[in-house]
Amino acid sequence: MGQNIVKGLDQISHLLREKKFLLVRGRSYDNLEIRSFFDNFPHVEFEDFTPNPLYEQVCAGIELFNREKCEMVVAVGGGSAIDVAKCIKLFCKLDHSINYLQQDRFDSGVTLIAVPTTAGTGSESTRHAVIYFEGEKQSISHVSIVPDYAVLIPAVLKNLPVYQKKCTMLDALCQAVESWWSVNSTEESKKYSREAIAAICENWEAYIFENTDESAVKIMEASNYAGRAINITATTAAHAMSYKITSLYHFPHGHAVAVCMPEVWEYLLMHTDDCVDIRGEEYLKESLSHIAEMITLQQFKTMLLEMDMKYPEAGDKEMELEILAKSVNPVRLKNYPVTLNANTMKEMYRRIVQ
Repeated sequence: MGQNIVKGLDQISHLLREKKFLLVRGRSYDNLEIRSFFDNFPHVEFEDFTPNPLYEQVCAGIELFNREKCEMVVAVGGGSAIDVAKCIKLFCKLDHSINYLQQDRFDSGVTLIAVPTTAGTGSESTRHAVIYFEGEKQSISHVSIVPDYAVLIPAVLKNLPVYQKKCTMLDALCQAVESWWSVNSTEESKKYSREAIAAICENWEAYIFENTDESAVKIMEASNYAGRAINITATTAAHAMSYKITSLYHFPHGHAVAVCMPEVWEYLLMHTDDCVDIRGEEYLKESLSHIAEMITLQQFKTMLLEMDMKYPEAGDKEMELEILAKSVNPVRLKNYPVTLNANTMKEMYRRIVQ
């Protein structure tokens, strides 16, 4: 894969001089000081996408990429911008007359550079992307869409809205914890998880409430570590349960994951004897114990309270619980070390949705 993680835009200047690129820009782009850097290079800008990007919006980006004869994609933004850029890279050389989601995928060979402007999604270092087609979440995964370069610039976090900082940071924390207990965890992924959890636990208050420069550096690094962890393991039940909350209640992704996390964490603590991980019940207990050395479930709940992270409110609760329970992608549940069925998840959602 050979991803390059760099900490300055100057280190990608030689690439930007060589090829015309499509700049996939997030909503904060106009307010970023780094904007002037990209004005020095030939590029075309694309910004016509929503926070939970749609398939049709990706198609518009692909059409622009090909019409303008671009040779490279650069994403400057949060997870949505980076996910759109990944899909443009992956789909740009497929048959444009057939739905891209229905075609076999291959490495397009297009260089992809990601400059995250939030700290939480870890998308700059994963092989995953999320878009929506006809109202349903589409999980896109391919090894070739791990960005070739991830450029980490903590200064871009300085002026983020506090709520956005909360959502994205909680997403990173949930990624790191879920990755640790995933049935796909490895020594490498657990090392990344440990780095991410430790940095977030030590710096989250300074980052959220004091907006210090040092904490921004640490949280951005933590986000990247969490991304590298889930690039190995993928996420588990909290993420699987979050996606319909995002679409049904219009919760940002990180907020949706965070309100699901206490339920799946508590269920795991109570059902370690139902472990399906081939490494066994003792391995799971050991993993949970190691996580608890850095953050406990109660401490996580306290974080949510201190950050005033609200839970979704139902209109027609019973109908919505049915929709939620049926929405969960079973592939993500396979990564969770105990079995969850629809009835169990429905009761979890009952406690999540107010």
